[in-house]
Amino acid sequence: MFENKCILTGVKPTGKPHIGNYFGAILPAVKMANEAARFNLFIADYHAINFMKDAEVLQREIKEIACIYLAAGLDPKKHYFYRQSDIPEINEITTILYAFTPKGFMNKSHAYKAAVDKNLEAGKPTDDGINMGLYTYPTLMAADILSMDTDIVPVGKDQIQHVEIARDIAGAVNAYYDKELLKLPDYVTAADVAVLPGIDGRKMSKSYNNVIPMFEDEKVIKKAVYSTVTDSRPMEEPKDPDEIIVYQIYKCLAPADKVEEMAAGLREGKLGYGHIKAMLLDTILEQTKDAKQVYDYYMAHYDEVRGALEDGASRARPFAQRTLARLKETLFGNL
Repeated sequence: MFENKCILTGVKPTGKPHIGNYFGAILPAVKMANEAARFNLFIADYHAINFMKDAEVLQREIKEIACIYLAAGLDPKKHYFYRQSDIPEINEITTILYAFTPKGFMNKSHAYKAAVDKNLEAGKPTDDGINMGLYTYPTLMAADILSMDTDIVPVGKDQIQHVEIARDIAGAVNAYYDKELLKLPDYVTAADVAVLPGIDGRKMSKSYNNVIPMFEDEKVIKKAVYSTVTDSRPMEEPKDPDEIIVYQIYKCLAPADKVEEMAAGLREGKLGYGHIKAMLLDTILEQTKDAKQVYDYYMAHYDEVRGALEDGASRARPFAQRTLARLKETLFGNL
């Protein structure tokens, strides 16, 4: 499906990913990378500073996210793995794109509208605490995509708008100059990617504080797993597995035979909540054991990771340079 395509995806360094991120986004991204002709994965550090300006915290989170992707199996020699801030041409391209971006696109951006709605709910002024980085977020995102001649951007349903805006901006540039200066990207959504519930039953999210963390000490993971909400029914009372949050998480991670074993035990009143929480914990630890060893290695040898990111930027940067050169020659001529 992706043999002749360039795929690009970005990840914001905003806290260590949890198991929902790992199994629902990170592992599928690595799988997709191995199917693509060219795969670009960038750490969106410029996007991150809209929300996090503490350099010490940001450095730690960049380090963690980079090591997690390597632990998940991303090959930095085969693919283009880089920090957004190491491709300076992206910022020049962003400035050019501003001249073709209707302000209305920014007004209807999901991120901006969500921030405005949050202010209104709190009784604050509409734009309280909203910086221009957040407001113009979609244009920088468009530059990330368009600079690399991207064919496909894998997104969740809530991110489709970003790719559509990138297409619209690229289309406006191409139409104005009556030639294809920028490739129009498409998006793909993964319908079969699991969305893990959190320990309270809502979607697992750091913003809900309902996550099971990745690559932490076993005691930390155990505490989160055993905090998963359950009711007071006794073990011997038959239960519908799909009503049990622990089971809902487990079926996204465990092999089919183990999932059926838990389901049968719940339906027949042979497994209590303590039993199934122990089964979930064992599965998480077993399925992340090898990756955790790789993660711990890279965290302790970050100079290797830094080198991989710098190499990725040096190989990715020529694509952005060629895109910028096309734009500048068309806009400003050969003076």
